[in-house]
Amino acid sequence: MAWNQRYDPLQGLADLGPDFIVSAAAAGLPLFILFYMLAVVRRANALAAASAGTGTAFALAVTLWGMPASLALSSMLMGACFGLFPIVWIVVSAVWIYRMTVESGEFEIIRDSLAGLTDDRRLQAILIAFAFGAFLEGTAGFGTPVAITAAMLVGLGFNPLYAAGICLIANTAPVAFGALGVPIETAARASGLDIQRISSIVGRQLPLITVILPFWLCCTMSGLKNTLEVLPAVLVSGVCFAGSQFLFSNFHGPYLPDVMSAVITIVGLLLLLRFWKPRNTWRFPGEKAPVSMPRAYPPAAVFRAWSSYVILAVMVFVWGLDAFKEALGPTAVSIPWPALDGLVQRAPPVVKAPEVLGARFNLNIMTAAGTAIFISGIIASLVMPRYGPGKGLRCLARTVRQLKIPILTIVTILGLSGLMNYSGMSGTLALAFTDVGFLFPFFAPVIGWLGVFLTGSDTSSNALFSGLQRTTAEVVGIDPGLAVAVNSTGGVTGKMISPQSIAVATAATGLIGQEGSLFRFTLLHSLAMTLIVCVLSFLQAYSLSWMLP
Repeated sequence: MAWNQRYDPLQGLADLGPDFIVSAAAAGLPLFILFYMLAVVRRANALAAASAGTGTAFALAVTLWGMPASLALSSMLMGACFGLFPIVWIVVSAVWIYRMTVESGEFEIIRDSLAGLTDDRRLQAILIAFAFGAFLEGTAGFGTPVAITAAMLVGLGFNPLYAAGICLIANTAPVAFGALGVPIETAARASGLDIQRISSIVGRQLPLITVILPFWLCCTMSGLKNTLEVLPAVLVSGVCFAGSQFLFSNFHGPYLPDVMSAVITIVGLLLLLRFWKPRNTWRFPGEKAPVSMPRAYPPAAVFRAWSSYVILAVMVFVWGLDAFKEALGPTAVSIPWPALDGLVQRAPPVVKAPEVLGARFNLNIMTAAGTAIFISGIIASLVMPRYGPGKGLRCLARTVRQLKIPILTIVTILGLSGLMNYSGMSGTLALAFTDVGFLFPFFAPVIGWLGVFLTGSDTSSNALFSGLQRTTAEVVGIDPGLAVAVNSTGGVTGKMISPQSIAVATAATGLIGQEGSLFRFTLLHSLAMTLIVCVLSFLQAYSLSWMLP
């Protein structure tokens, strides 16, 4: 017999406030603990915070929400396994390829091939912080883009504060799709919605920001007048990136928008620079004589260095095609989750009629994006000079060891997400959010923004809040796909002020101890972009609903 979710376990205290407010405060306690440890307790790491939040949620689910301990434990374990596969499988494989390029020396060629194209600071920022940073986000994520691009800009002679700040702002463009679609995959898993529809909606929101982001970056660095001097580059990069992001997210899926948008943008800028150069070479006021340009490599060496990522892009593209999946035939194994499948019932007012929740773990190793990335890594190791699969597999083992804390953090946060969804705690929070009524689409992106600000990850924010966003949207009466999508789109604007992101940026640029200065540098940009997403979300819920798929 199924256990019935309850949404107002503290109903007897309702006279202390509006309906659900006291129960909602209790349901939000695990999230508050998680956020407090990340934002206030400076010495707490993300794993400790996630563990504390999950432990608190387990205690509340069993004692207040009345969930049997066996169901609570099983829902946590299923969420954790969703974290391991397919999410961790994608993350580890992507970071592994990046680290092989570093170990083999190929990444140095990739870096210098980009940095040697121009000595104009505006164009360097667009190429490296915006385009190449998006490429790294799309293939590695985990703070890699900001760490690498900020260090590259400082090495080229950028003011360290501007190098860090520009890279943080530029990282807005690719974060919603993240490392090969992991944030969107997580949102779909946590909400139970179709992954392609979420990808399509994000692809009809984020390009409205990315198309103006190169202009935004240049204005921040050099002012409007100097930005207009490089308007051709600004237009080419913005249109190439936003257009590619829209096309791939809507017609292929969430795995390649960042990688392909970045590649197309870089190619577009390369073609432009063959025929056009800015009239003046702009550098920072008071900047000393220009540093020497990076080493030039033969075209064959540059192509070989980039081939690892070319292989990756091709493999992931093919893996995402329906024709390829059909050719493989049925390969997924759907496993009913023990002690959970069919044993929890969702009840009104969260749903119109009682609904038994399924709990199945889909193991689709052959068609998973992580498998395509892993095979790409094996092939790439054969192309890298003096490397090979043996060194590649040893690098993979080191990568897993080095990522053990992020892996455990992802697993723990997905466990928290699963527990809150099956216990009814997410439903309690969602019902509290219904008090804002028709204004909910305006505030939905703020939930994602706050989640990324405090967790440092769009993936983690989607894991925590996608179920809540869907439930609230269904109660309020708006498109649940929109609410889940704007959790990811709104989250990207919180990445630049996240304590974790700022720590990565200051470490990469030698600004340790100046985190406050960098936070103030990016704060207004974050708030302005968040407001844009809030207004867009509200309009798409009502007057611009025709924009949604």
